[in-house]
Amino acid sequence: MSAALIPVDLANPGQVFACIGFVEAADMLLGEASGGFDWRNGDTAHFRLRAAGEENPAARVLRFLDQASVVSVAPSGSANSTAKWEIDTLQCTSSAFPFKDPQSPATLPTRLKDSLGNAIVIDHWGDETRRDNVKFWAGAGGYPGVGLVRDALGLIAQRAEDNLDDPFTFAVEQSSSFRFDWRRDYVPIDAGFSPNAHGNVRMRGYPIVELLAAIGLTHARPKRHNKLDYTYGVAGLRGTEPYDPIFLRAALGAPQAPFPGMPFRMFRMRLSWPGQENQARCITDVVEETVE
Repeated sequence: MSAALIPVDLANPGQVFACIGFVEAADMLLGEASGGFDWRNGDTAHFRLRAAGEENPAARVLRFLDQASVVSVAPSGSANSTAKWEIDTLQCTSSAFPFKDPQSPATLPTRLKDSLGNAIVIDHWGDETRRDNVKFWAGAGGYPGVGLVRDALGLIAQRAEDNLDDPFTFAVEQSSSFRFDWRRDYVPIDAGFSPNAHGNVRMRGYPIVELLAAIGLTHARPKRHNKLDYTYGVAGLRGTEPYDPIFLRAALGAPQAPFPGMPFRMFRMRLSWPGQENQARCITDVVEETVE
């Protein structure tokens, strides 16, 4: 087994989702992955990641992002395609598709693949029947999720593994994102101006956080109370042994620890409309809640 230690801001939902994404990706790439949040050293929090083999699991995941190519996935016979955005669409059997064929290509699943044949699918944004899809970016008929993934990979530009010591601080100019990391977003009416109206103002985003957060929502979702109000939980370590992924997934949407004795903290994130109501949402405020 090998381990990694990742600095994390628990009051940043995107970073919390991304930590779970590290576990999900490490489990697919290396096997036997586990993890947990550790805030026992005062104000500094870290995520402890472990996986099979001798290789640093965080380094392996970041190298996968450095090497990954991307396609969208549609059911056999579907008219949906992302060719308009110069991204190939792979058709699969309808029985293997995770949800019904969407009305537009915007929410087609994304498949990341490296040169070794390892593949990771991102599809949470199309899951509307069982759980909230946590889709904060706008437009069912607009720019597709696979486009945001492709653009984020391009912004990383083979630099993800270079930021192994503190991957969530890697920042570049980013015009659009999944809106998981509140450090990039703003509401013009609250800010008093719109950066888009000023050519010399460039918003900096966090593509490593965005990509891993999207992967982290594969099997876990924060608890939605309404469109602009969510809570999410983090599972803290009580010893040296990290948790299996199922406990991290359960904690994310739970009002209390998945089992007695687990250190547990819960945060409430509030969102707003940066533009027209009922389109894109962005995180504006995160506060810690008291857990009963």
